Amino acid sequence: MRFSSLIVELIRARPRLVMWLAVLAQAALWLLTPLLIYRAPPGDLAGLLVVGRDYLVGTDLGPPLAFWLADAALRLAGDHLFGVYALAQLCFVATFAALYELGRAIVGGPHAALAVLLTVTATAFGAANVEFGPAVLACPLWALILLYAWRVIGQGDHRAWFMLSIAAGLLLLTTPAAGWLLALVVGFALATARGRRALASLDPWFAALVVAALVLPYAVWLVRAGAVSWPAWPDVSDPRGLARTLGVRWGWMIGVLLLALPGMAALVVLNSRLVHRRLLRGRDSAPGVRRPPAEPLARRFVYFFALAPALVGSAIAVLFRFDTIAGGPGVALLMSGLAVVVATGELIYLRRQHILRAVWAAAVAAPALALVAMALILPWVTATQTPTSRPARAIAQFFGDSFQRRVNRPLPAVAGDPQLAALVALGASRPRLVRPDAPARGPWLAPDQFNETGGVVVWRASDTAGTAPAEIVGRFPGLVPEVPQSFDWLVNGRAAPLRVGWAVVRPKAP
Repeated sequence: MRFSSLIVELIRARPRLVMWLAVLAQAALWLLTPLLIYRAPPGDLAGLLVVGRDYLVGTDLGPPLAFWLADAALRLAGDHLFGVYALAQLCFVATFAALYELGRAIVGGPHAALAVLLTVTATAFGAANVEFGPAVLACPLWALILLYAWRVIGQGDHRAWFMLSIAAGLLLLTTPAAGWLLALVVGFALATARGRRALASLDPWFAALVVAALVLPYAVWLVRAGAVSWPAWPDVSDPRGLARTLGVRWGWMIGVLLLALPGMAALVVLNSRLVHRRLLRGRDSAPGVRRPPAEPLARRFVYFFALAPALVGSAIAVLFRFDTIAGGPGVALLMSGLAVVVATGELIYLRRQHILRAVWAAAVAAPALALVAMALILPWVTATQTPTSRPARAIAQFFGDSFQRRVNRPLPAVAGDPQLAALVALGASRPRLVRPDAPARGPWLAPDQFNETGGVVVWRASDTAGTAPAEIVGRFPGLVPEVPQSFDWLVNGRAAPLRVGWAVVRPKAP
């Protein structure tokens, strides 16, 4: 007699419940982790919030939707970063809800739940998901595009065209990678008979009108600002050397994507028949989860969108020398779990369930535990501090209040060290940021404008006198440094407190 655990029975009978439990548990984990150990926003999130405060139609950083939503979430939460962290997790939940619906339409509910359980172990949906931005917002939109594209191509549902057009328009307002991602969908449709039949109707024309209406303001800004341009192509004077360099970088980019899948790989290997019989000496009497056969078009759809975004996105990143894969790792790895489930077959045995549960829980929780250890233990071991340990609220409040007391008006602008200035820019008065190396189109102030409005200049002080670096002195001549201000880290440990040098630039009289 075979024994089936409660989890297996839930996957068979209530797969949607299993999906929601797993997704909401991980969302809660990554909502609590930054609230507990982050005192400053991670990565470039502070700069993103600075850009979003003016609700510009476009900037040189790309389409505006992610910037608008980040600022709206910050304002709704009372200028607390909880709103932005919650928005990032809402994107995570929406991504996997759409992925489950797509999987249920292709392989049924139980196997769709297994695909979700596999996909959430990818590290691209862990710590990287906390830093809200275009790459995070693109994940649920791409998942919705794939869901409605399958309903149009695979199921012939004409009603899905409207939602497909809405998701496509929002994706175009989110990331510059939207163009080639949508080209992949159109290319797959043209390569299949049912896809060509769907494109031959009048529905795509109405969908194109909806997309055009959504992106029209941003498109007008692109044309009027002259911001339509291609990244610089690589130098082809040495084709052999260029091919070698591009090959190495492309291999490194693919390797980074594969390194995001250790949890999924461990679960697949431990559940394989070879490991079960030879290494764990078990008999093949484990309970299984069965599904109806997937049609050939569905298999091609899953395999294509599991491989094409990763391969094309990495090739674009290598060709145009981007730092990360075009579209983001979340988009590239979204279909990986569903592809594994489809490739496994119609009957998936769940062997050694106690080991699988432990490995799955470890794969989900390990990144969060690593962040906690880095924030709480690393300062005592190496005297190294993570950027998220800086007291952002205390820094912004001190310099905002200091300028208010000196000049009797709210702080209008802040300049100096880019990271510290971005933290000050999150203060109550939301001062503008001065960046001499910033793109031409955006909400930043030029140094000459800063001399007119006045503000605060900040830098990392290297001595108790608060001497400004030569670069800042050359950019703002005549600065009179104040006494440096010290701030405690989240955990001081063996590191000295954060010492910030600063100076007040008074506004010019009208």
